[in-house]
Amino acid sequence: MAETTRGIGIVLFDGVEELDFVGPWEVLSFWTRMVPEDGWQAFTLSRTGAIVECAKGLKVTPDHSFDTAPAVDVLVFPGGQGTRPLVHDSQMLDWVRAQRDRVPLITSVCTGALVLAAAGLLQHRPATTHWWSLDALADLDPTIAVDRDARYVDSGDIVTSSGVSAGTDMALYLVQRLAGDERARWVRRGIQYDPRPPRGTDWPAGAEWRLGSVDPTRPR
Repeated sequence: MAETTRGIGIVLFDGVEELDFVGPWEVLSFWTRMVPEDGWQAFTLSRTGAIVECAKGLKVTPDHSFDTAPAVDVLVFPGGQGTRPLVHDSQMLDWVRAQRDRVPLITSVCTGALVLAAAGLLQHRPATTHWWSLDALADLDPTIAVDRDARYVDSGDIVTSSGVSAGTDMALYLVQRLAGDERARWVRRGIQYDPRPPRGTDWPAGAEWRLGSVDPTRPR
């Protein structure tokens, strides 16, 4: 175990889309638990720490409340129908703004970007979200350079990703960014992540999955 452990906090709330947080959780917890010497841990947190009911009925107990969570070095804010009230929730928006000053890297999955936008974190930045909510993102803050095609967008200290399953891609990119190409390849192989189109479907040109500069070929 590393002498100093840095934290990756995944935010939970009622109405969170299951795969929005479970995809990143699988990637990041596989990495941090299997390679503790890299010096990272992943955990979940919510406003109160009480059980949350997700978008499709799954009930999850967060590891921590906002008040009891360890220090967070990377924050992951997922999406889902539960983000709709959060963009008008002054307490949540104040909390998100406060993280801006203390968390080095903030990320979002799907409509989690709407909450970041409502809190003012995406001003004059490129960003993306679920294709259904791209216009809503632009309406929340017209200064955002909305990327309508990207799987994820890295603007330095904020990374946003498009809808649902894109959070898994983004999480693998985080492993690449935080621990290097070889570690990201190893995690990808470990969780056997190799998305392919269903047989008989038309797959858009260029839609194959890529991980930055990491070789996307299947592990042998």
